[in-house]
Amino acid sequence: MSTGKKVLISILSIIGIIVIGVGGYAFYLYDSVEKTVASIHQPIDRSKSEKRTEQVVIEDREPISILLMGVDARPGDRGRSDSLIVITVNPDDKSMKMVSIPRDTRTEIIGKGVNDKINHAYAFGGPEMTINTVENFLDIPIDYYVQVNMESFKDIVDAVGGVTVTNDFEFTYDKKKFEKGDIYLDGASALLFSRMRYEDPRGDFGRQERQRKIIQAVINKGASFTSLTKFDDILDIIGKNIQTNLTFDEMYDIQKNYKEARLNLEQSMINGNGTKIDGIYYYIVPEEERSTLSSMLKEHLGMTENVTKR
Repeated sequence: MSTGKKVLISILSIIGIIVIGVGGYAFYLYDSVEKTVASIHQPIDRSKSEKRTEQVVIEDREPISILLMGVDARPGDRGRSDSLIVITVNPDDKSMKMVSIPRDTRTEIIGKGVNDKINHAYAFGGPEMTINTVENFLDIPIDYYVQVNMESFKDIVDAVGGVTVTNDFEFTYDKKKFEKGDIYLDGASALLFSRMRYEDPRGDFGRQERQRKIIQAVINKGASFTSLTKFDDILDIIGKNIQTNLTFDEMYDIQKNYKEARLNLEQSMINGNGTKIDGIYYYIVPEEERSTLSSMLKEHLGMTENVTKR
């Protein structure tokens, strides 16, 4: 399995830097940013979604949702979305919720008519089918998406000057020792820190928690572009490795109206059990767990039974 498949950090790293946590300094470089964003803008048809009836209005500070997809795409192969993260942002209570969806989660693939691993939706139908499938699984609207080539991870961490995280226990992975307590990570070490799971008693969930620590650290580090020494490199990484249906104006409005939400980030795991069906491993999420998670996200989005906007 490639390194890109092992981590989901680059998705949130980029979103945190350029969308949610970006400081005003970045927009002094308006032309460069605008050109980069125009090159990665890939709109998709969301008119068939039943989860929104009207488009959200960012200028009115309405809560929004973003699906972040880490994709291992190769020439001649669309690849799979091996990392899926849903973020909801509520500017009124200045908070964000982040939910990582295990890639082996068994669910209905909307538009394909089969039950399969949720990460296969991208291979079947790209971002649109993935969004539709996630909407159905969580029963919430997805307003925006950001798709990232996972191989860009190390470059992003290095571009923000590395990050500092708190490590819960000492371990060694691939000959690299990670002490307990606050540790500094560059891109290469952050990648190793995120990959280890077999020495973690929590297995993949422990790995996901370490990934989220780095994600939050990158968001906080990227909140001030004055701290970045490789701004041109950031734009180059973004231009080559991501696509999104967010426009430049929408990114600017999110930065202006939602950026304080990054200071209150709540991270959630999806509880379930692994099993094999016809010899294939799946992660099974109980209906009660899925319903509880859905209700939490709906409340954060300010949704009611009768009023939803698109």
